[in-house]
Amino acid sequence: MKVEQCNGSRLWDSIMAMGQIGHTDAKDSKVGGCHRLALTDKDKAARDLFIEWAKEVGATSRIDPAGNLFLRVEGRDNQLAPIVTGSHLDTQPTGGKFDGIYGCLAGLEVLRSLHDQNIRTLRPIEVAVWTNEEGARFKPAMLGSGAFAGVFKLAEVLNTKDVEGIRFGDELDRLGYSKVMSDGFSDIHQYYELHIEQGPVLEDKSVDLGIVTGVLGMKWYQVQVKGTSCHAGPSPMGLRNDALVGTARMITRLTELTEQNGINSRCTIGELSIPNASTNVSPGEVHFSLDLREASGDALQELQTKAFESIHQLAFQLNLDVTIKETWSLPPCPFDKDCLANIQAACEISYPEISPHSMVSGAGHDAVYVSRVAPTAMIFVPSEKGLSHNECEYTSPEQLEKGCNVLLNTILRAAN
Repeated sequence: MKVEQCNGSRLWDSIMAMGQIGHTDAKDSKVGGCHRLALTDKDKAARDLFIEWAKEVGATSRIDPAGNLFLRVEGRDNQLAPIVTGSHLDTQPTGGKFDGIYGCLAGLEVLRSLHDQNIRTLRPIEVAVWTNEEGARFKPAMLGSGAFAGVFKLAEVLNTKDVEGIRFGDELDRLGYSKVMSDGFSDIHQYYELHIEQGPVLEDKSVDLGIVTGVLGMKWYQVQVKGTSCHAGPSPMGLRNDALVGTARMITRLTELTEQNGINSRCTIGELSIPNASTNVSPGEVHFSLDLREASGDALQELQTKAFESIHQLAFQLNLDVTIKETWSLPPCPFDKDCLANIQAACEISYPEISPHSMVSGAGHDAVYVSRVAPTAMIFVPSEKGLSHNECEYTSPEQLEKGCNVLLNTILRAAN
């Protein structure tokens, strides 16, 4: 198979141009950050620019009932389901210029490169821009791909409101998308998503390419720890029933057991609050969030069991009451073996000198939901210092080009 190459300079320039829509100045950031929330005027401006660029290579556009945008180049047999790649254009409130955007613009660069070389594949190729992947405006995250895959009911998605009470569906109307929507959701033969890693693993291993075999399963909980509040002065340390001291020990124990549990185990306490807190009161109640992640359903269940046992054991020892409530879960997502084989083959012909790192993703992506309705896999490139959801997010032009070349040759294999 002939090895094809993308235009890395054009890809970089497009990412930088797209990043000007919502650009933010950020100290210590090499290229600045980006603020472009889903279904805002800036989001529409980014989509409009994307459509304009795609039209230059003969692509047509359509918008589905959840506001997902698809840019399509026809194949030699358009009765066949398309090969789809893509990601998202919305960002975090203080996000970077690469998360999601790279996957969309690399998909566009694939279309441009095929156009430059007069290559027409057997199957059609589409680039998807999924709506509200970040969940920074409308919660939960990945509403567009979730509606596409049937994870969320369309009516529920359209009725979702942001913090200002604005409906998702009303924003689709305001931006003019409702007038041009397709009637339903389309079929996909295979889906490939190219993404920055958003973590430090590839950089730590000095490897520029990652083959993502799946995404960690996730469970979220809210934990309530109750003791007895007391005056800070008259109460000796050994006679207190301090909920915060108990919580601190729980967090330490949870961290230690997760570190010992294996390379794919994750435990994060991202929120902690003390109701009615006061400087001279020993806390009688503490609330904290708990995020557990693992690569398989059995491993995630085992991690949950160990975590709960540790929490309850410490609560018993310290005479505290504990309530644990699960608030959200996402099962582990193994990716398709044939798609992974296509990526592996594309890596070997594109960069035979590189041994790509096989890895799981700790973060959720649109690919997780798309995998429920189509064979799916992902490709990662490094994130400098492991930073993402951060204005200092950065991946070098050379690394971005490598990922795009692998995507290009993966799609050529899959579409023919």
